[in-house]
Amino acid sequence: MRDSWATFGTDLHLDAKLRTKGAAGLRAGLMDALREAVRTGRLIPGTRLPSSRGLAADLGIARNTVADAYAELVAEGWLTARQGSGTRVAQRTEPRRAVTRTTPARSIRTGPAHDLRPGSPDLSTFPRAEWLKAARRALAAAPNDAFGYGDPRGRVELRTALAGYLARARGVYADPERIVICAGFVQALKLMGPVLHARRIREVAVESYGLDVHWRLLADAGLRLPCLPVDDAGARTGEPANLRGAGAVLLTAAHQFPTGVPLRPDRRAAVVDWARATGGLILEDDYDGEFRYDRQPVGALQGLDPEHVVHLGTASKSLAPGLRLGWMVLPENLVREVVEAKGMSDWSSSALEQLTFAEFIESGAYDRHVRAMRLRYRRRRDQLVAVLAEQAPGIRISGIAAGLHAVLELPDGGEASALRAAAWQGLAVEGLARFRHPDAEPGRDALVIGYGTPTDSAWAGALNALTRVLS
Repeated sequence: MRDSWATFGTDLHLDAKLRTKGAAGLRAGLMDALREAVRTGRLIPGTRLPSSRGLAADLGIARNTVADAYAELVAEGWLTARQGSGTRVAQRTEPRRAVTRTTPARSIRTGPAHDLRPGSPDLSTFPRAEWLKAARRALAAAPNDAFGYGDPRGRVELRTALAGYLARARGVYADPERIVICAGFVQALKLMGPVLHARRIREVAVESYGLDVHWRLLADAGLRLPCLPVDDAGARTGEPANLRGAGAVLLTAAHQFPTGVPLRPDRRAAVVDWARATGGLILEDDYDGEFRYDRQPVGALQGLDPEHVVHLGTASKSLAPGLRLGWMVLPENLVREVVEAKGMSDWSSSALEQLTFAEFIESGAYDRHVRAMRLRYRRRRDQLVAVLAEQAPGIRISGIAAGLHAVLELPDGGEASALRAAAWQGLAVEGLARFRHPDAEPGRDALVIGYGTPTDSAWAGALNALTRVLS
C-alpha cells in the first residue's frame, strides 16, 4: 500500500514552484523553495526538516531528488545533517546593522526602571513547583469529558472547591450550582452588562473612584453610570438620592479601589436594604479580600443577602492574572441568564487550568500560598510606612492596611508635580486623579502606590526612587 502523508512525523509547507524538466528541474525548484524559506526566517535555525522519504511522499517526487537537494544545501551551508539527529536548518549569524542614533539614550528605554503601578501581584512569587504538582495530579485524575467542550459554568470540580473555600474564607454562600467560572473580572462584567440590560436595567451606579475599563464595559452594554460619591467610609450608599433610578450598583466593599477604605457597616446594611426594597442588584468586586493585615479580613457583602448580591472574584491578585481564572457567585434567579450569555460567547477558561486550581485548593496549597503572600505584602507595606516616616514625614498613608496598594496623600497641587518627578526618576506610578469618575467632584491630590508589583530584587530600588520623588 502506498505510504500516506499522514504517516510521516514532520509537516513542512513549501511554496515550491517545481520545475518540470526532469529530476534536475525538480531538485532546483525544491532547493530554491528551501533557500527562500530559510532566508525569510519562516524556517528558523535549528528547525528539523522531514526525512527525504517523508518530504518526497508529500511532494509526489522521487526520494533521491529530495536527498540530492538536501545534500547540496548542506554543502552550501543552508542545512546541517548529522547521524541520528536528521537534517536541520543551519545556525547563521545575522549581519551587523548600522545603528542610527536619532534620540538620546534615555528615551530608548523600553519600560520604566521602577514600577509601582497598582493592580498586579509580585509575579515572581507564583508557586511554580506546587502548581506543577497540582497540575500533574489533576491531569492524572481528569475524566475523559474534561477534554470536551464542557459546561459553560465551568468544571464542577473547581466550582465545588470554590464553594467550600469562599464559604470559610470570605463568608460567601456559594452553592456550586450557582457559581460560573470566567476568565477574570473583565469577562464577568462583559457577561453581566447585557444580562442587566435585558432585564430592563438602564442605570448601574458606580463608585466615584475606580477603573475606567470597567465603566466602559458597562457603558458598552447600553447602561448609564451615575456616580456614587466615596469618602472615608466608602461609597455613600446610605443616602437614597445617590441610588435613585439605579437598578444595580458596582461596589468594592471590602477594600475600595483605589482609595483603600472599607464600606462602613451601616452603609453595607443600607445598600442591602436598598436592593431588597427595589429588587436591585449589587455587583461585589472582591478583588483582594483575602489581604487584610491589621485584623481578620471583613466578610464578603454577599453573605448578607445571596439573592441580591453577585459576588465576583478572581485569582489575579492571589496567584497571577495570566491564569485567567475568575468566578461569579450568582443569585439563583440569575444563573440561567448568565449561563446562556456565556454559552453564546465562549465556553470557559481552560479545563486543565480549572482542574489544577481545584486540586490546588483542595490540597491546602492555596491557603498556604495566600498566607505566605499576606505576610510578604504586609512586610512591604510596613517597609513603605517606615521609610516614608523617616525620609518623607509630611506624607500620610490613607486607607486600611490591606491589599496590594497604598494611597499617599499629597499637598494641594502636589500630584502633577510628583508625577513629573517620577517620570524623571524612571518610576511608573499613578495619581489618584487617574481613577476619578468623569462626573465626580475634584478630589484630593495623592499617589496610588502598588507595592505588590516589584520583585524582591526590584523593591529596594523602587522604594528609593519613590522617596527621591517625594522628598
